[in-house]
Amino acid sequence: MAAQMESIAVPNIEELFRPTHDERARQSLVSMLRKHAIIDLRAKVRSEYEDKVAPELSARGQTVKDWRDIESAMADDPVHRIYSSLRYNAQEMCYQSVQPAVERALPSMIDLARDLAARNPTGGSLQLDPSLPIPRYLNALDVHLAPGWVTAEHTHDDVAQGAVVAFGGKVFTGQHPYRKRPGVVAESIAYWIKKTRPGFNPRRILDLGTTTGKNLLPYKTAFPKAEAHGIDCGAPVLRYAHALAEHEGIAVHFSQQNAEHTNFVDGHFDLIVSSFFLHEIPGKATRAVLNECFRLLAPGGLMIHMELPDAASVTDYENFFWNWDTTNNNEPFYTSYRDQDPIALAAGAGFDRAKAFKLTIPDSASFGEERYAKFLAGEIQAPAHGSGGWFIHGAEK
Repeated sequence: MAAQMESIAVPNIEELFRPTHDERARQSLVSMLRKHAIIDLRAKVRSEYEDKVAPELSARGQTVKDWRDIESAMADDPVHRIYSSLRYNAQEMCYQSVQPAVERALPSMIDLARDLAARNPTGGSLQLDPSLPIPRYLNALDVHLAPGWVTAEHTHDDVAQGAVVAFGGKVFTGQHPYRKRPGVVAESIAYWIKKTRPGFNPRRILDLGTTTGKNLLPYKTAFPKAEAHGIDCGAPVLRYAHALAEHEGIAVHFSQQNAEHTNFVDGHFDLIVSSFFLHEIPGKATRAVLNECFRLLAPGGLMIHMELPDAASVTDYENFFWNWDTTNNNEPFYTSYRDQDPIALAAGAGFDRAKAFKLTIPDSASFGEERYAKFLAGEIQAPAHGSGGWFIHGAEK
C-alpha cells in the first residue's frame, strides 16, 4: 500500500512525451502502414505464392525443398517486392516518427529519471556499470532498424533510447495512440504458469534483456511477493525502465549486466524469463546465456523464453515469412537461431531433456477463460505465434 501511495506522487516519465497534432498524425499513419504491410499485404503475398508462384514452379518441374527455394522464387515477384518495401520503410519510420517529441522532452525526462534513481521511492534500485563492455552484436548495427538501439548515449544520464524504443514500439505494434497496455507477453506467460503450476511461488524473478521493463512488471503483479530483477547492457533503457517502475509503484532492481555472465550467485532465482531476446544474439552467446540460466536457477526453478517458433515447428512457407527479418530488419542471427532445437539447447545447458518444453500458448487477454480451459485440456490448440498466440520454450530445473 505504501508503494502504491508513493506512486501517486511520482511523475510518469511517459507523460513527458507530448507529440504535436501533426506528429501524432504521422505516427498514426506509420502505424497504419505497418499494419497494412504485416497483415493485409502479408495475406496477399501468401496468396500470390500459393495461387501463382507455386503452380508455376510445379509446372516447370521444380520441387520446393525448403524455405530458401520459396525465397528465391519470390525474390522478383512484384507483390512480394511491394510488401517488402512498405514493411521495411514503415518499420524504419516507426522510430523516426517519435524522435522529435522525444528530443523536446529529453531534458525533463533525464531530470525525472535522475531524481528517481537517487530516491528509489518504492524500494527498487538502479545499478549501472560504465565499464561494462558492450557486445559488438548490440552496437554494430541498429537492431529492428531502431536508430541507436538500446545502448547509444547522446548525453549524460541519457534516457533517449528508452523513450525511442518504448514509443517507437507502440507505433510498431499498433498501440498508437497508446490504447493497449504493455506487457501482454509477460501477462500471458504468468497466466500460463499459474494455470499449469498453481503451487509455484518464485522468491526472485530475473528478466534478461529487459529493455524498458514492460515484460517484467506483469510478473511482479502476478507474483507480488517475489523480488524482481531486470538486466540489460543498455544504460539508457535501464534508466527509463527504472523511472517507469517507480511511477507504477513496483519495486524492481535494474542492473546493467551482460546476460552471458552475471554477478548473481548460484541458484539465486526461481523464475528466469526473456521476451524476444535470444534471436537477437549470436549462437555462441545464446548458449552462454542458457548456461548462465542453469547456474542461476534454484532447484525446481523455471526458465521460460518467449521467442520465435523454431524452424521445425512451422511450415516451409512460414519459415520464409519469419526469416524475412534476417536480411531486412538488421537481425542477422534470426535464421540461425530458429534453425536450432530449443529442447536440445536446454539440454546442452545442463537441463534434463525430459523437463524441457516448447509450445505455443494463447494470449491470455484475448483468448477467454472458457477457451483457455479447453486449451489446457488439450481439446483445442493455441492460435499461431503472432496471431493470438505466443511461442515459448524453456525448462524446469
